[in-house]
Amino acid sequence: MSIKENHKRIKDNIENAIRRSNRENDVTLIAVTKQVDVDTAQEIKNEGIIHLGENRFESLFNKQDEIQGVNWHFIGSLQTRKVKEVINRIDYLHSLDRLSLAEEIQKRAENPIKCFVQVNVSGEESKHGLNPDAVIGFIRSISELDKIQVIGLMTMAPFTEDEQIIRASFNGLKKLQQEIKNLHILNAPCTELSMGMSNDYEIAIEEGATFIRIGTSLVQKG
Repeated sequence: MSIKENHKRIKDNIENAIRRSNRENDVTLIAVTKQVDVDTAQEIKNEGIIHLGENRFESLFNKQDEIQGVNWHFIGSLQTRKVKEVINRIDYLHSLDRLSLAEEIQKRAENPIKCFVQVNVSGEESKHGLNPDAVIGFIRSISELDKIQVIGLMTMAPFTEDEQIIRASFNGLKKLQQEIKNLHILNAPCTELSMGMSNDYEIAIEEGATFIRIGTSLVQKG
């Protein structure tokens, strides 16, 4: 299938998931372009998708040189030593997970950066992110860093076919997001949820996702 056909199918799935969950249409599709070339990323942008996600700075920079008029999301783990190269070239960071990274962003950012705090809801050792119990304390600890705006939380569900396990992970993040939002912490409105990928984005939407990260389902040919 073409990107156009895939995009239409994904949009239909998003609308159906929103309808099932009795929500308003407030889901932002991020096209994960980390494994495609510049021409394919441009084709995605030509489809009207203006949020692109990258997890390696070399690929990010190559595409930024060619593609204009989009919002750039850095969705991979960001090394502290790479902050100065990346932070002023992105609009969103989905992987804020430690104080040293926050302090380096504060030092290097020219303007406030929209950040998602990454949470390891499932507790898997292979995943990055804070333990849910540590998230509120962490956000409080960075609340006076004016170059960081914690707009929400991000997680990745376990890779499993068990829908209940996936749903529980997303639901847990939603509850935590609501709790933080209600605390009115300085520089942390925490109104957004970045969760859901190609294999589970419909469940994520049903559980409250406002940003979904789609790669394979958008560019696959079959």
